[in-house]
Amino acid sequence: MHHRSRTPKLLGAAVAVVLGLGVGVPPAFAGPAGELTAEADPVPRLVAGTDTAAPQLVTGVDESAPGADPAEAARAHLAAHRDRYGVDPAELVATGVQRSSDGRRTVRFEQRHGGVPVLGAAYLVHLAGEGDAQRVESVGGKYFTGLTAPTTQTVPDEALRGLALASIEDGPARTGATAEDGGLVVLPGGAGRLARHFTVRGTDRTVWDGKAREVYLDATTGAVALAETAGVADTPRTPAAAPAAPAPTAGLEPAVGTAPDVHGNRVKVNIARLPDGTYQLIDLTRPSVLTVYDAGGRDEMDLPGRLPGNLHPVSSPTPDFPDSLAATGAAEAQRNAAAVYDFYRDRLGRNGIDGNGGPIDAVVNVTSGGKGLTNAYWNAGRMTYGSGDDKYYPFAVALDVAGHEMTHGVVQYTAKLADRDQPDALNEALADYFGNAVEDTALDIPMTDPRAPLLGESLCRTGTQEACATRRLDTGRSTLKDYVGFPAGFADGSHDNSAIMSGALWDIRRTLDPLLADRLVYRALSEYLTPLDTFVDTRNAVLAAGRSLGLTRAQLHAVTAAFDAHGIKEGWEHRIGMDSRSLMQSLTDGSQSRPDVVDGRWVMASGPTGVVTGTLGRNAEPVRLSPADDKRSHYGPATDGTLAAWIAQGAAVGGPPEMSVLTRPLDGGATNTVYSSSGRLVQGVRVSGGNVAFQAYDYRTGLHQPWLSVNGAQAAPIALPDGHHGEGVSLRGDLLAWTERWQEGGHTVYAPTVYSLSAGKVVAQYVAGGTGGTGGTGGTVATAGAGLRADHVLLTADRLLWLETPLDGSRGTSIRSAALDGSDATDLLTGSTTEPRQINELTASEQAVTFGYAFTWPKGRHVVNSDLPKLWQLPIDGGTPERLSCNRGGQYMPVADRGTRVLWADATPGRTDLVVRERPAGTC
Repeated sequence: MHHRSRTPKLLGAAVAVVLGLGVGVPPAFAGPAGELTAEADPVPRLVAGTDTAAPQLVTGVDESAPGADPAEAARAHLAAHRDRYGVDPAELVATGVQRSSDGRRTVRFEQRHGGVPVLGAAYLVHLAGEGDAQRVESVGGKYFTGLTAPTTQTVPDEALRGLALASIEDGPARTGATAEDGGLVVLPGGAGRLARHFTVRGTDRTVWDGKAREVYLDATTGAVALAETAGVADTPRTPAAAPAAPAPTAGLEPAVGTAPDVHGNRVKVNIARLPDGTYQLIDLTRPSVLTVYDAGGRDEMDLPGRLPGNLHPVSSPTPDFPDSLAATGAAEAQRNAAAVYDFYRDRLGRNGIDGNGGPIDAVVNVTSGGKGLTNAYWNAGRMTYGSGDDKYYPFAVALDVAGHEMTHGVVQYTAKLADRDQPDALNEALADYFGNAVEDTALDIPMTDPRAPLLGESLCRTGTQEACATRRLDTGRSTLKDYVGFPAGFADGSHDNSAIMSGALWDIRRTLDPLLADRLVYRALSEYLTPLDTFVDTRNAVLAAGRSLGLTRAQLHAVTAAFDAHGIKEGWEHRIGMDSRSLMQSLTDGSQSRPDVVDGRWVMASGPTGVVTGTLGRNAEPVRLSPADDKRSHYGPATDGTLAAWIAQGAAVGGPPEMSVLTRPLDGGATNTVYSSSGRLVQGVRVSGGNVAFQAYDYRTGLHQPWLSVNGAQAAPIALPDGHHGEGVSLRGDLLAWTERWQEGGHTVYAPTVYSLSAGKVVAQYVAGGTGGTGGTGGTVATAGAGLRADHVLLTADRLLWLETPLDGSRGTSIRSAALDGSDATDLLTGSTTEPRQINELTASEQAVTFGYAFTWPKGRHVVNSDLPKLWQLPIDGGTPERLSCNRGGQYMPVADRGTRVLWADATPGRTDLVVRERPAGTC
């Protein structure tokens, strides 16, 4: 069961690339105030910002800020102390004022750069008192001081939309896909990056079920700044700005009726009487109108945004709703919504999910793909409850699930936590905490009761509550033992790392009085947290909230002890052991960050516009290769140890962006352009001995074709037979290889192909599934190619390697090896039938082959580090694979150097680093 709320995605590098850089301490707060001992004040006085001169948190300010308008008083304070905060008030837009039950006010500002929103940038000012007695108590958040990115889009909207659709790697998935425009944003980090956001969705359930692709395209070059696909278990993504239209309440009269619960028992419900004398399941007794709709078994993909006009609230001709309603969980949906509203109002002083008494809608009896939906989520400003199945009751029955999901709505209207990495895990942790707090409070369950930390324990039709619970908050997980190392920006690490934070918060609730703990965590959420906050930021926010609530020194130390017990303390990422050496920290996510290396000289994209090169020396600093003075995006580099080649992408007037392929010697010299066009999408650059190869997709013809530049000359396409495509090139010396594909006999044929530059012709071709190839002995099997995919071709000195995967999943991926003349095709590693895993990474030196398995979601449980992709290595002539590294997190994008040395992207340390290891670790 996955419970999700959707907020915009952020560029991984924007949040992570600057970890550890630090900034200067504002003079007014310099000194040892932030250094704590066991006897010291647990609340930090100053927390420096990351990648910014603006501090993350300043407490103990206590300075006058008179004025009737809190927002203007806060703005005036920031303006008067620009030397302290580094904030330009002209870049701030006030988005709301949160008033606490004790009269404190929190003014929430969002940052604009040249009028364009800065994704995730929010700065907060906390005020106490009124009028002339008003004072500033604390200030903090994330405001980025170094932004110089342009604010004018130069690539046409439709060109960017087309590039968003073209970014989908699976070509068939583009059929029927749409790209919803989310507008311009500035991605923070360094100088920033102007981007246009698109959400890409499709209609083919086999490809798009439960998925959406969030794509941020550089608005001045068209290059992909970020593109990621949510996991299959995620809920549909719908912008928070598109809530369901509330049911009209004019002419309705409050009434009381009965309805069956899921067990068939009659329960009292608040209902509304319509002018025609009929009744609907609408509760008018609270400022927030609670309305329940019956989807009637409609599919969740039919309900992505505003509710259809023909979907109406649950109705009845009499106040006693029919027995058939029991199967939907409608009565529980209304009663649970009321319990959640009452919890937030009576216990925390919040008027509804949006804080302003806005309507709360719930849709029950939703299905998925013709089957019962065993999920629930807050989406498009409403609750969606799955119908359940033979194992699970309708998901509306669980009060803790309702509290969890509706808390996502509270987060949406307060902290707006980003939907990725640690902020996303924090979102889930807060939802878990308040979901259980709602249920335990409403049902008067003490913290000592075994049920108290369980989430979803009432959903199962059979079995014990302990076995049924989807999560529990008392597992004792910590960052140092259990943090799951997903790569930066991965779509769904949240549910797997949330237990670390929710466990710490639950320990606080078990240590303090539960009411005080609930108020403490809620104040941190509503008044201190901002979209990009991490686990450690949350620790500081809770402590600062505790100070404002008047917690004693002993209580504050109890809070710090809870966070310490779960490893949530400054610098925890550096305490995770690794057996590799880091070359660069905090990489951007995606294939544009893939490294390349030959003889210890490596190249890599770094940031939005740069390609850098470095050596494996321990103190060697990377050197920029790409021009620093042009306005193009530079990415996708490759090297042969002497020369580098990469893609440069820039705006073209009135059409798709122009894409060029550039080369430059690693030791410096002139930059040469070997290709430039605005009509093709360029990918997979390779370089060898001064020659450059790549693949290009022609927007007009839909053709994928290999291109070749010889000794710096302008690149030209390699001619292919009609209807044939060439993808995934490899280049070595006189030989160029690619995967050729075409349609034959109703299926797609894949054929690894070798081309001689000097002869100007194909010298070997192996059809997937065949026993040999053209140009050699053995021939091909008549049915070869049916149901098999071949890709990842790779040239070594005397062999061609590739991956071959059955499309029906009957066995795992095989690594195949063949001679360069079309003969001797054999399995270097045979795909397993008992464990049919797919390999999606392949690299090789003259001595060893390194590979990695594709990630697959485990069924029925959350992900642990052992589930994540790990790299394996075996001798080039075959043998038993060994683990390349025992690092516990995910390992991605390997590239082999000489011998057994490999570089890769490793997500073990709570971020994604470029690392190197000289030899396999063996058994871990």
